[in-house]
Amino acid sequence: MAEKQQKVDRTVVRNQPLKRGSIGIRERHNERKNGSYANPDIVPERAPLNIHFKQCETTYEKALDGMIERGEVSTRGLKQDAHLFGEMVFDVNTAYFDRHGGYEYARQFFGEVYRFAEKEVDGRHILSAVMHADEKNVGFSEQLRRDVYQYHLHVVYLPVVEKEVRWTKRCRDPCLVGTVKEVIHQISHSKKWAFQTIQGENGEQKRVASYSLLQTRFFNHMREAGFQDFERGIEGSTAENLTAVEYKVQQETERLKATRTQALESEMWLDKVRDRLRQVEPVYREIQSVDGIGKKKRFSDKVELSSDEFDKLTGLAKFGIKAQATIENLESRLRKMTSKYNTLKTAFDKLKEETRPFVEAVREAPERVVNFLADVIQKANEERARQQFEAERQKEEMRKRRESPWRVRIDTPPQPKPRIRERGYDRER
Repeated sequence: MAEKQQKVDRTVVRNQPLKRGSIGIRERHNERKNGSYANPDIVPERAPLNIHFKQCETTYEKALDGMIERGEVSTRGLKQDAHLFGEMVFDVNTAYFDRHGGYEYARQFFGEVYRFAEKEVDGRHILSAVMHADEKNVGFSEQLRRDVYQYHLHVVYLPVVEKEVRWTKRCRDPCLVGTVKEVIHQISHSKKWAFQTIQGENGEQKRVASYSLLQTRFFNHMREAGFQDFERGIEGSTAENLTAVEYKVQQETERLKATRTQALESEMWLDKVRDRLRQVEPVYREIQSVDGIGKKKRFSDKVELSSDEFDKLTGLAKFGIKAQATIENLESRLRKMTSKYNTLKTAFDKLKEETRPFVEAVREAPERVVNFLADVIQKANEERARQQFEAERQKEEMRKRRESPWRVRIDTPPQPKPRIRERGYDRER
């Protein structure tokens, strides 16, 4: 357990584009408007502890429509199914907050995170920013044997960029053609988070995903604000480009594998226990039939038994004592395993529910998902091939150096033979 607590803490920010049709689901989750939740880790009694750094006075959709009507933002030129909203989810390992004081420390930490988010997307375009403090970290709670909660911040915003609208050739004044007519605040997630070209360490130009740069800015901002003891999220991790649901799926993959294994083992164990109970049950019924053995005397409390009945009764009594202990032990173990199985099944059902949007996305747009995965796999294969080629190249260069005819050989010069003195004159040994 101590080893797991020493796991490296890393800052993570997940940036997800959202359409108008899906924003209602995020709103009901973030603002805790549902009557019940598929996520069993949410503890409704702790909902009052959630902190709004900015609260939407109406629904997210109505807030967007109001800003469009007032001319604060524009959807001019966007497709009907464009991504109008964005959501950033800021997080650090549960153990990080638990070690630094829990809820109060998380309040201070995410207060600073909200100030960072205001700079990133302009506070005027943030619709809601809420810190959740009511989601229990089941795995960590089981390790520490006490309730531990996962603190994280949801920031829902409008991805706005400044766009220059220029005069076209239809303008009556030729002098104005091509000049800036007006600057509008256009909603565009693709432009807001477009790839950027930066200069590498060796001076070369390289394209970097904006999400990766967002990770770096978030990490640097929090370190400069005085929050320490954590590292930047793994650079190049695909989690930077995944949705919140996909990220959770990736984060819980290993735990799901273990859960499935444990669930299977629990089912097998339960089958074994039931088989053993079925074996003991006839004996148990036989013990109950003992009440019908013997005849009670009319004017006495004594019971008359035949020799066979007495032998049977004593044999059953001895066996029953042993069987009772076995049954009690098996029933106790059955209750424990049933409880464990139900816990694992709940965890599995929860993960299945959380991944439902991803599964639906695959069902609705399989080609896009397949292309995305194929691109990721291709890049990984190309990187492995490049590394292998580089290793082979270096190995070949080392071989050529060893076999080169121009390699200088340094031979040891011959040593003179030692001379010895014998009977007054020198001679060679």
